[in-house]
Amino acid sequence: MRFAADPDFLLYSLYGLGAAFLLINLHQFYLYCKFARIRSTALLTWAAPQPPFYRFFTWVGAVLAVLVLYKLLILELHPKYVFGETMMLVYYVYALPLGLKINRGFYDGGIWTAGGFVPYTSIGGLAWRDGPEPTLVLLYRWRSFARRLIVPEPYYGQARRLLRDKIAAHDIHFTGKTLDLGVHDDRDDV
Repeated sequence: MRFAADPDFLLYSLYGLGAAFLLINLHQFYLYCKFARIRSTALLTWAAPQPPFYRFFTWVGAVLAVLVLYKLLILELHPKYVFGETMMLVYYVYALPLGLKINRGFYDGGIWTAGGFVPYTSIGGLAWRDGPEPTLVLLYRWRSFARRLIVPEPYYGQARRLLRDKIAAHDIHFTGKTLDLGVHDDRDDV
């Protein structure tokens, strides 16, 4: 029994994949534009770590570039037939490296984590997790999920001091606890 791929199914699958990568690319570009606006307010930042398979991703981008050029120049296909591959190419060659240029850390208005920017006013709780590198876990005030920020060891002491200062200045304020007797100092949570 032979398996025969339906060309229409393959075409629509590539359109769907291209649409997904288009949304991811737009999100990456939005994050970079947001970073470009707040870059000058950096208090304590460091470079984002490279993904484990970063070199492999660049090779995937090179193969996709060859594939797109082959389809356009040799096969003379209409550009609409390379939409999926082009969106993947944009992600691996441009959006992913652009996202790595966003410095993680502390800014005047909030904290840039691995998942994006969190304003100080949105932080409802903080916790440190021990591991190979200290990790700051930020709990949202109104949402039921958290963001994490891996803090390199040389910046750990400065990060703790900065958080204590932000709490003391009431930039970060923990409210809404079920039992608040007024004897708890928010700075002790850091």
